[in-house]
Amino acid sequence: MTIRNWMKFFIRALLLGGAITGLVGLIVRWDFFYSYLSTGEYFQFLGAFLWMVFLGFTMSVIAQMGFFAYLTIHQFGVNLFRTLTLWNWVQLLLIVIVLFDLVFFRFRLTSEDTGRTVLYMVLLAILIGTAAVTAWFKAQWTKKHILISALFFMIVITTIEWLPALMVRKGEVDTWVTIMLFPLVAVNAYQLLALPKYNRKSDEDKLKLDARKAERRKQKAAKAK
Repeated sequence: MTIRNWMKFFIRALLLGGAITGLVGLIVRWDFFYSYLSTGEYFQFLGAFLWMVFLGFTMSVIAQMGFFAYLTIHQFGVNLFRTLTLWNWVQLLLIVIVLFDLVFFRFRLTSEDTGRTVLYMVLLAILIGTAAVTAWFKAQWTKKHILISALFFMIVITTIEWLPALMVRKGEVDTWVTIMLFPLVAVNAYQLLALPKYNRKSDEDKLKLDARKAERRKQKAAKAK
């Protein structure tokens, strides 16, 4: 990918993360934001909202780091297990392990708190549902065998990026767990689906650049004659 296309890719993912976090934060923490609006503290409201947006920028950067790390891990996995089929089975196993760990250890669900259990089950459904839809589109737009790798990235890598929120045990844990999931899922889905377009655009730009260089060489050769 060329630097120019990578910058477009990076900035659009950054803006997506900021916009999603700002919107979700406004909804989830409406009582907090409304307290500023109700008392006419509009600058404080704007400051709090911008803080949410900048948090989204941070989550977007984390998601992008995770994406490029996964590209390395994927290539390493294919080389280590020799065949893509075996690597896909390993990825499926890791998906099951991660989902088991999420439900039974990270979520820390209890039978006494039904509301919290419902919230976390909904978040899990959003994670799995978004992963399934994204992986399906990825397989349709590229190659069928990409399906498992896309699922692995969307579930396992997103969960790893989500872990800091899940491991916090003080304060408004559930609120931040909810808010932080959405930018990670959105940015990861965007990266997975949009990367081929930027790669194609980079190839086209390189071909145009090579053509211009060849034309200049011809012009210089003609002048030399």
